[in-house]
Amino acid sequence: MMKEKIEALKESFNAKISEINKKDALEQLRVAVLGKKGEFTALMKDMKDLQAEARKEIGQLINNVKNDFEAAIAKKAKELEEAEINAKVENEWSDISWPETPVQGSIHPLSIVRKELEDLFISMGFDILDGPEMEEEYYNFNALNIPEDHPARDSQDTFWLKNGKLLRSQTSPVQIRGMLAKKPPIKFVCPGKTYRNEAVDASHEHSFHQCEGLVVDKGITVSHLIFTLKQIVSSIFGEDVEIRLRPSFFPFVEPGFELDFKCRICKGKGCSVCKQTGWIEYLGCGMIHPQVLKNCGIDPEIYSGFAFGGGIERLTMMKYGIDDIRHFHAGDLRFLKQF
Repeated sequence: MMKEKIEALKESFNAKISEINKKDALEQLRVAVLGKKGEFTALMKDMKDLQAEARKEIGQLINNVKNDFEAAIAKKAKELEEAEINAKVENEWSDISWPETPVQGSIHPLSIVRKELEDLFISMGFDILDGPEMEEEYYNFNALNIPEDHPARDSQDTFWLKNGKLLRSQTSPVQIRGMLAKKPPIKFVCPGKTYRNEAVDASHEHSFHQCEGLVVDKGITVSHLIFTLKQIVSSIFGEDVEIRLRPSFFPFVEPGFELDFKCRICKGKGCSVCKQTGWIEYLGCGMIHPQVLKNCGIDPEIYSGFAFGGGIERLTMMKYGIDDIRHFHAGDLRFLKQF
């Protein structure tokens, strides 16, 4: 009698589960058969009337059938899950490599060169840092050893805001933030947009991009700086480029230098971009001033470092032979489509 009930339950279960195509229906079947008040529970209660030998046989049979039911339910649940995913993919599928509308633009030349710079520095072991464009006076001037009477603080050079902050005139504030956040040895660059209240001409803009970097460790010298700068220039242009270092003054480095390279527009003959000199002033650099290290909690008696910073626009102009910096922000499609 018990075996007949079990066989009847198997037939009923197999018939019902074969017709199920929804998760909630499968759950209802599971509760009806395997739940606390389900059919298996009823069968177990009926076993009390059996003889000991028969109870052992029927109990084993019930457990085997229960295990088969559980496996069948798990298999069906997996099939329903896969069917749901396949249906969703079928209905929502799209080729993400194919644009919905024809591509109208291109990568901006400044973005191209910035990405090349970042890849170059990453390959040389530098980290890439970012910081706010609306900056505090402390990070933009004070911590960089720029005194309050320095001309760079005047409104003719700096965009001051009504809230007492300013638009960063360089990405050097990111260097300060980086040195305050990290402990030597440190090695990072900080590309980004900067702002200066300057007259616009073929080689100057009021908003432009810089890429500044620094290295701080024990035993860093000017020779490390020169080697790094040569690597940067030659890697960007893909060939040896004639460069020169000129002594210069910056409050945050000592000694300080200007790095120039031979104008690639006129090949050194003189043009509007190089102001008829044949040379392009690319970046300022030097050994980090001991006071700047102290401002960032770094002991200058133990550590030394170098810093450098140059404009991405000027580098891009030399790389692509662009003779006017104003093209970058003009929005002229005839210019942008070249890239």
